[in-house]
Amino acid sequence: MSKRQGPPKHQNRYAWKPNLGQKINETEPGGRFRPLSEITGVCQRCKDQIDWKRRYGKYKPIVEPAKCQKCGKRNVRQAYHNVCTACSKDLGICAKCCTCVKALVGRDLSEQESERKELEEAIRGARERERRTLLRLMNKGGGESGPSVPKIADRSREGDIFPAASLDEYAEQARQQDDSDEEEARDFVED
Repeated sequence: MSKRQGPPKHQNRYAWKPNLGQKINETEPGGRFRPLSEITGVCQRCKDQIDWKRRYGKYKPIVEPAKCQKCGKRNVRQAYHNVCTACSKDLGICAKCCTCVKALVGRDLSEQESERKELEEAIRGARERERRTLLRLMNKGGGESGPSVPKIADRSREGDIFPAASLDEYAEQARQQDDSDEEEARDFVED
């Protein structure tokens, strides 16, 4: 065994990439058209472990649902998880290592559903131009969990696309603007 201590003698010049010379089928899991699912219901330590496996080509997606260790049903739908999301949430444990944790990483289905409903409400309350911009950003993101921030070279127009900090504020602003537009139209017709 080496007795050398300290930093490595030679630093890596570039990051290692798994499957560098192989073409990836974009329709397979992990490809562009079927991205890997978001890691949810686990503690931060387990999330980092699964993340590492994804980054370095060691991740094997689950083929069919596995059995939950707590309830015995075939409800485990994420790779490397031992407990289904319902049991994990009810018992307050990590779905991978089964330890009691205060905060689980990721959002569950009810949170995603409520966020999707808020986004639909904001889209309904927006003007046509803003609605099409939001829908375009959502479709461009694919299966991700919401509209991503567009990549603009100078970043000076970042607030123009979605000026409010939250969806609720944006929907409220759109409603107020619609009300003021209707009042102006009534005033114009009465004159």
